Amino acid sequence: MSEKKQIPLRLKKELYDALSSWAEDDFRSLNGQIEYLLTECVRQRKKNGKYVSEHLDEPLDIDIK
Repeated sequence: MSEKKQIPLRLKKELYDALSSWAEDDFRSLNGQIEYLLTECVRQRKKNGKYVSEHLDEPLDIDIK
């Protein structure tokens, strides 16, 4: 079993709320959802050498209503 590291993470409220809702839909904890998403991004990067989005470094514009 691999050791898990704890890291502080700051998220905008809108992003936190979206991730939290998505985690609830997937029956995961928020930490589990974030770990899942990061793992998928790393797999994608290893698979084809590209990031999931060409615009990954651009600020998010989340419109949640």
